[in-house]
Amino acid sequence: MTEETRRPRRAPAPGERKLDAERSRRLLLDAAMEEFAAKGYAGARVQDIADRAGVNKQLINYYFGGKQGLYRELGRSWQELEAAINDPAVGLDEVVARYLRHAFDDPRGTRLSAWRGLTEDPPADRPPTEREDLSELERRQAEGELADDLDPAAVMMVMMASVAAPVVLPQMVHRVYGLSPDSPEFRERYTEQLRRIVRHLAGCRHTGRAEPDEEP
Repeated sequence: MTEETRRPRRAPAPGERKLDAERSRRLLLDAAMEEFAAKGYAGARVQDIADRAGVNKQLINYYFGGKQGLYRELGRSWQELEAAINDPAVGLDEVVARYLRHAFDDPRGTRLSAWRGLTEDPPADRPPTEREDLSELERRQAEGELADDLDPAAVMMVMMASVAAPVVLPQMVHRVYGLSPDSPEFRERYTEQLRRIVRHLAGCRHTGRAEPDEEP
């Protein structure tokens, strides 16, 4: 027996255990996002998530209480990120551009949202009667960033669809622009045009221009 084999194994310190736990949770969340985005909630298997993360599948139950808890944790992570993106201090066009940049850089969330809308298989993460909070858009409308005759609910739907379009309709990007949705040229052109479109939503209130049938 060598000196190394006779030496007792050192138990990990509390700080090391905490780092291992955080690493395992991070690996599982990233692997779950990959699987859910590729297959939807129903199609993603716990074993495949664990294999992708390189950990024992029992850790999914241990850390998240199962597949549904893992899915809900991804939702909470998105809410934290969204709070940083949707900054009330910047213009609405910049907010939309930030959402778009995130969709370009990490399209997995947009793909997962598309799966959810098409299959309706993921568990509901909010009561069916709970509506989307439109208070921020209503505030921006009161301050002149949206024309008075626009419905904030419709504006939100249009902005969400515009951000998702390059991810969920890549073939249309090729047909309309003649460019790859992953190309820097498309990203630059589309982002700038989406900014312009959002700024136009203010109408004459924000731009200071008269309506066509009004006197200058």
